[in-house]
Amino acid sequence: MDDTPRSAPTPLARLRVAASAADFTRSCDARTGSLLAALAAARPAGRVLELGTGVGEGTAWLLSGMDRAARLTTVELDADVQAIAREELSADPRVTFVTADAGRWLEEYSGDPFDLVFADTWPGKFTHLERALDLVAPGGTYLIDDLTPQPDWPESHAAAVTRLLAELDAHPDFRSVRLAWSSGLVMAVRGAREGARSRR
Repeated sequence: MDDTPRSAPTPLARLRVAASAADFTRSCDARTGSLLAALAAARPAGRVLELGTGVGEGTAWLLSGMDRAARLTTVELDADVQAIAREELSADPRVTFVTADAGRWLEEYSGDPFDLVFADTWPGKFTHLERALDLVAPGGTYLIDDLTPQPDWPESHAAAVTRLLAELDAHPDFRSVRLAWSSGLVMAVRGAREGARSRR
């Protein structure tokens, strides 16, 4: 079966051109993007959090799946990189761009939880994991990517991925599934069962 996405968000082509011009090579893979769009579509009026805007390719996929009542907060440390996403996508009233260190943002955030959290940067994945998981609403989804080993990975990173996978597998509040697909994903769903712990 050919898993190439059959459609893509309209802004994606322009974002890819801008990413190439900026020598930005860490954008969301199209197959991951198609999954993000499907997960966002499953949450009518959903609250979505993206950690790591980059140039906005993942943001565009999320917006393409969201309905009119859904809202997306996307956080990025690099203002120059995020400026590309802002220029292309900020006219959409459903998205709020935050330029900040995602770790600090996670520490300081005190609002409502999210139905979908996509952690595409270090904080919320390799650091501040428990805080990111705290922000997933009951029945909500936490998604991470870029877990397939790469030749340029330092040995320490491979060990960090191993620890992360083990922690998610063992987490009592989430049911996780590893997807050896796209760039290597883990999708974890927060249980809504009676007696599930809440750290909020």
